[in-house]
Amino acid sequence: MDFELLATDVGSNARAGTIVTAHGKIETPIFMPVGTVASVKGVHQRELTDEINPDIILGNTYHLYLRPQTEILKKAGGLHKFMNWERNILTDSGGYQVYSLSARRKIKEEGVKFKSHIDGSYHIFTPENVMEIQRAIGADIIMAFDECTPYPCDYRYAKRSMHMTHRWLDRCQNHLKKTEPLYGYEQTLFPIVQGSTYKDLRKQSAEYIASSGAAGNAIGGLSVGEPAEEMYAMTEVVTDILPKEKPRYLMGVGTPINILENIALGVDMFDCVMPTRNGRNGMLFTAHGTVNIKNKKWEDDFSPLDVAGNTWVDTQYSKAYVRHLFSVNEMLGKQIATIHNLGFYLWLVREARKHILAGDFRAWKDKMVKQMDKRL
Repeated sequence: MDFELLATDVGSNARAGTIVTAHGKIETPIFMPVGTVASVKGVHQRELTDEINPDIILGNTYHLYLRPQTEILKKAGGLHKFMNWERNILTDSGGYQVYSLSARRKIKEEGVKFKSHIDGSYHIFTPENVMEIQRAIGADIIMAFDECTPYPCDYRYAKRSMHMTHRWLDRCQNHLKKTEPLYGYEQTLFPIVQGSTYKDLRKQSAEYIASSGAAGNAIGGLSVGEPAEEMYAMTEVVTDILPKEKPRYLMGVGTPINILENIALGVDMFDCVMPTRNGRNGMLFTAHGTVNIKNKKWEDDFSPLDVAGNTWVDTQYSKAYVRHLFSVNEMLGKQIATIHNLGFYLWLVREARKHILAGDFRAWKDKMVKQMDKRL
């Protein structure tokens, strides 16, 4: 993987760059649609490619390990071939899913024993076998195994967990050195900064992760319930330390406003289920605020979903029509809303890139944050 930093905004730490892997170029800042189980929920690969057009999507190690299972993915030749996706894929390590299974798992130094949410069967994730699972999936960018701490989190627990995450990183890196990719192209490991919302821990973790020499770095354990101001404060601590010549990925973030504010702090890569999940529930994101399309006020509004026309659905369908689809529980409504939201998120980061390259990102970002912070 190669990363080239092309520009840094004059009035902020926002960056524009390019990442190149075996599956093509990624222009940063980038938002990665979440394809949890080898599918961006409700969106056909053709619509992804032709309309939303992301350079990279995300797959989920925990879910793919359980279904369809790694042996099926190996037989298929990896996730790219299995789901007919020729562009980049990033996989998380399963650490967040393990965190979310708090009643179903036990964490020890060796790894995590957990019960499947599907059938209650027991499984173990260790740094070593998580690397093997991600080898089998075949993602271009893979994550080190970590523990994602909850919010709020006791300081002593956060510190103990952070140090264990660092030891797990060493084990991940050592295991990767002993193995080879399965499908003939390189896989790049990103370690993950942890430390909850404690500045001293975040600083220690960022320094440890920076010293690991990885080609890119991730920031985990945020967007787990903490106030946005704390998220931004922790991100700023970390981005001040992580190497500028390497891409930075803020995991699981977030709202359109969260994304712009974290771009301003020097983050390059984002993912979140919000555009797809909220879309399926009738919430549309636009440049002028959020729309609950199920509200009666849209019943006879025949204006397009979004005049900006970021995807074909924005100008082809009216608010009244999409509201009708939701009111009769027609699945097409959820699909249209999902395509719209993903198109908007990709439009937003691409506009951010344009303004970073032009040198006026800060002023544009401040205007956009005010515009988007409304319910229409």
